[in-house]
Amino acid sequence: MTIDQTDRLLLVLLTENARAPVAELGRKLGLSRTTVQSRIERLERRGVIAGYTARLSDDHERGLVKAHVLITAMPKLAPKVEAELRRIPEVRTLHSVSGHFDMIAIVVAPSIGELDQLIDRIGALEGVERTMSSIILSTRIER
Repeated sequence: MTIDQTDRLLLVLLTENARAPVAELGRKLGLSRTTVQSRIERLERRGVIAGYTARLSDDHERGLVKAHVLITAMPKLAPKVEAELRRIPEVRTLHSVSGHFDMIAIVVAPSIGELDQLIDRIGALEGVERTMSSIILSTRIER
């Protein structure tokens, strides 16, 4: 599906605040409320907008320790590793990647000690050959 510049701007506004009133979006885009509503519905129908989610406040997130955990999995057991990682609520995001590692998990924990236990738990999963982790000190850009 091709999207025009107005759709792109609408998507940026929705990414910033998915709960923004349609009338407000219309004012920012210079369009009527009904036109904006129609565009949103079209983007949803065509799968450009896959859903809406809650983003946690910076104050809440500031209290958590975040890390990237790079994971090497045994090839035939990679689907099992993925399934097990899905069951761990502290795993916020899981990427399949190319290179020396097979997956990168973005994880959160309330403390360094609990992060250490979480990384050990991931490393002990059947099919995980090794892990390497990096603690996230700060996030400079998030879109």
